[in-house]
Amino acid sequence: MSTQDTPLPPEPVDFSLDLTGHEMTRRTHVMAALGSDWDPVEALRGEEEAYDMLYSGLDAEQQRLYDTLVEAGVLPRRGSGRAAA
Repeated sequence: MSTQDTPLPPEPVDFSLDLTGHEMTRRTHVMAALGSDWDPVEALRGEEEAYDMLYSGLDAEQQRLYDTLVEAGVLPRRGSGRAAA
């Protein structure tokens, strides 16, 4: 009998898979890779500094586009609402 001859079930089959154990193993490996000296607060501070640098020194057209994206809710408003100079 081939798979083409196997009748399909009349109703959808409930299929579930519990990945909880795998997720805990994944998280353990991530934390081990980060190391014991990883400081999440410092990492966030560095990320904010990188965003400030990214949006600094914009020319007039870039600033206009930045402001449009902020107004549309695509980018968060940073600082005084103007990209850093």
